[in-house]
Amino acid sequence: MKLSVYGLWHLGSVTAACTAAAGVPTVGIDLDRDRIAKLAAGEPPLYEPGLAEAIRAGTAAGRLTFSSDVAAASGADIVWVCHDTPVDEEDRADVEAVRDQVEMLFPHLKDGAVVLVSAQLPVGSVAALERSFATQANSRTVSFACSPENLRLGKAIEVFRNPGRIVVGVRDDRARSVLEPLLRKFCENLIWMSVESAEMVKHGVNSFLAASVTFANELATICERTGADASEVERGLKSEPRIGLGAYVRPGPAFAGGTLARDVNFLRSLAHGYGLTLPVIDGIIASNRAHGQWAYRQLNRRLSPLAGRTIGVLGLAYKPGTSALRRSPSVELIEALLKDGARVQAFDPHVSALPDELKPVRLCPDGRSVANGADALVVGNESPEFRNLSADDLAAAMKGRIVLDAGRFLGATLGADKRLSLISVGRAS
Repeated sequence: MKLSVYGLWHLGSVTAACTAAAGVPTVGIDLDRDRIAKLAAGEPPLYEPGLAEAIRAGTAAGRLTFSSDVAAASGADIVWVCHDTPVDEEDRADVEAVRDQVEMLFPHLKDGAVVLVSAQLPVGSVAALERSFATQANSRTVSFACSPENLRLGKAIEVFRNPGRIVVGVRDDRARSVLEPLLRKFCENLIWMSVESAEMVKHGVNSFLAASVTFANELATICERTGADASEVERGLKSEPRIGLGAYVRPGPAFAGGTLARDVNFLRSLAHGYGLTLPVIDGIIASNRAHGQWAYRQLNRRLSPLAGRTIGVLGLAYKPGTSALRRSPSVELIEALLKDGARVQAFDPHVSALPDELKPVRLCPDGRSVANGADALVVGNESPEFRNLSADDLAAAMKGRIVLDAGRFLGATLGADKRLSLISVGRAS
């Protein structure tokens, strides 16, 4: 079995590293030559625990190579499409950019190859690729399939190797027979279905999670006005068997990063194209956007005007354990604070450089330095390192006493200390 992984940002880099580690000869392909050069040197495009080590092990063993030439896919039995679908500031995806790159493969696909699409694309995209390939098939038989990505930032290697289940959409038994030996290296629980159903599963999962987050945060907003404690309400909700312990109903920050919103917007666009009205799905983005202003509203309420104030931000990436800044709530908050004339100092254990628009931010060497002279401190993500900060550390270093911690991540260590004012989503303050 020969495998090509096409598109080497986060998903593709993890996929290529893990398939090579499983003994599959893998060629990673990306059009970005600088990215390919760095990957070949063992440097992934962003931080993910264990990823750099896995890439280096694969290249050292000779099972993982990289190329910026799509012709490198010409001998592959399976081409796994793993592009990161770009989104704009409104979380709308540039689907055509991915489709155009996939179509560049078509002249190089061998007869009998299977193209497995895991990039986040709207339902119907695989069918569109099939139609496009048919115009240049030249007697070749190529199958197209879909397996929704299950990328978990900060746990991507672990989850790829032990996914629990893999959803796969295929057209026929031949495609299944080619894909099954590869996928069973990682999971025995393969859930087979049609291509369109598999595409829709991803939209459904992410939209359900997004709806759950917005529901929990709307409920928490009411808790803040009524004296109820949203964390206690969460515990009560999860005790209901029809909801369950695994329910996504924890009050906290808005969802971010673009991944959930991208699928919500896919469904909204599809529905509107068919003339359908979907009030619940349509409301998710507006609700989340409003909640995304929670920290900014709290700072204005307590410290206005913000000009000249010093705000410390613990965590810049949109999730802990990664360096991804795209659609990060911390970045969006910082941009608003800078516009208001505030001084911002920040630390993230996995972010060593900032984009040009954040150059006024002072990047600190550790969490305690972020607190020095700060009028307020904002917990931007839940990196475990931040729990090493004690109430003594913060009280001694800060100028003010406000700590905004949307999800109560530091509640166990800071919540009872009267020298600090810990403010969280879903609790009256």
